[in-house]
Amino acid sequence: MASLTDTAELVEDLQARIENLETKIAFQDDTIESLNDSIAQQQQQIAQMTFKMNHMVERLKSMQPSNVASQEEETPPPHY
Repeated sequence: MASLTDTAELVEDLQARIENLETKIAFQDDTIESLNDSIAQQQQQIAQMTFKMNHMVERLKSMQPSNVASQEEETPPPHY
């Protein structure tokens, strides 16, 4: 049979291990919450940038064509 001292040491060891696990869980919970906040903020930024990009695409589509001829339509310079 285990002595009273051995049992007390075992209980103390188990309590220390439980406290260590509880500390790790607390840090993990904090890290998960921090990461979740970061992801939510990034998702909001992505949504804003997507909206702005779509707005710019629509503006570009609605612009009048330029009066300058394209490269293919330009006549070659005289030295060709």
